[in-house]
Amino acid sequence: MKASIQLLTLAVALCAGLLTGNAAEKVIGGPKGGLLLEKTEPRAEFYVEKDHTVTITFYDAALKPVPVTAQAATLIADAMSGKKTVEFAKKGDVLVSKTKLPTGDSYNLVVQFRQTPAAKPQNFRLKLDLRTCGGCKLAEYACTCGH
Repeated sequence: MKASIQLLTLAVALCAGLLTGNAAEKVIGGPKGGLLLEKTEPRAEFYVEKDHTVTITFYDAALKPVPVTAQAATLIADAMSGKKTVEFAKKGDVLVSKTKLPTGDSYNLVVQFRQTPAAKPQNFRLKLDLRTCGGCKLAEYACTCGH
C-alpha cells in the first residue's frame, strides 16, 4: 500500500512538472507577425500578405533576416473551392507565392519546405484562419497567446 501511494505521488509530481513546463513555453511569433515554422534552419516565417499572397522570410537564431539561398517551398491549399497548389519564387531575399491563395479566410494548408532542391520536403500542416486573435492581435494562424 505504501509503495502504491509513493508511486501515485511520484506520478502526480511528474505530471504537474510536465504541465508547468508546457505552460511556461512561450510561442514566439515571427518578426512580421507570421508563423515561425518549427525545425527549419534558418528559421522560416510563413506570412499571408493583405493581397492573399504568401511570403516566406528566413531568419537566423537572433531573428535577423537572412537571404534565401537554395530553399524552396510549395503550398497546397484545401479550400471550399477545391485543392490548389501554390508555387513560390525567389524575390529579393524572400520566397513569394507566384499566385494568390484561394478566396476564403479559413481552410487547411500544407506547406512543403525544402532546404535544397534535392532534400526531402518537410511538411507543415496548419489551419489558415485570417481572423484577428483577441489576445495577441495577430491573425489566428500565427497566434502567440496560446488560447
